[in-house]
Amino acid sequence: MSRTPTAVADPVAYIRDRIRTVPDWPEAGVMFRDITPLLADPKVFRVLIDQFVHRYFDVRPDLVAGLDARGFILGAVLAYELGVGFVPIRKKGKLPFTTVAETYELEYGSATVEMHTDAVRAGDRVLLLDDLIATGGTMMAGKRLLERLGATVIEGAAIVDLPELGGSAKLREAGLALFTLVAFPGH
Repeated sequence: MSRTPTAVADPVAYIRDRIRTVPDWPEAGVMFRDITPLLADPKVFRVLIDQFVHRYFDVRPDLVAGLDARGFILGAVLAYELGVGFVPIRKKGKLPFTTVAETYELEYGSATVEMHTDAVRAGDRVLLLDDLIATGGTMMAGKRLLERLGATVIEGAAIVDLPELGGSAKLREAGLALFTLVAFPGH
């Protein structure tokens, strides 16, 4: 099947306009940025994935690592399009083989992500992908896991940045180059 490019005058605005904002979810005062409409419409999904493909085609990573769970959707498709492998970074207890884990702090409590110990090799150049950067905890944990196994994270990428929550600044301060398509003020 041949692929026909999807032409849109301003792809970033096109994507931004299709992200649904759900007020007061999961709690009062939060403006949840829902990317599921991007996935449901085949044209929008194609435009979205093409933005990442175009960015990483020439600086092709060895692997794409996707963060649980929306990073799996984007990451697997992007890895396929780039012709590279995909690595899932999952919530604790979901992977069947020997894992390495990283715990990180949330606003209220903590969480742990894991990946298989044989998912990357020393020297692999990895793109780390998620749907959204809020406080940066999940992406930082993924970065630490990959680096503990000897990989180099060439960039962290996401569709949405919520800069007022400080995650993107924290990740950049930790030395992670970031690419996001859209930023929303507030949270």
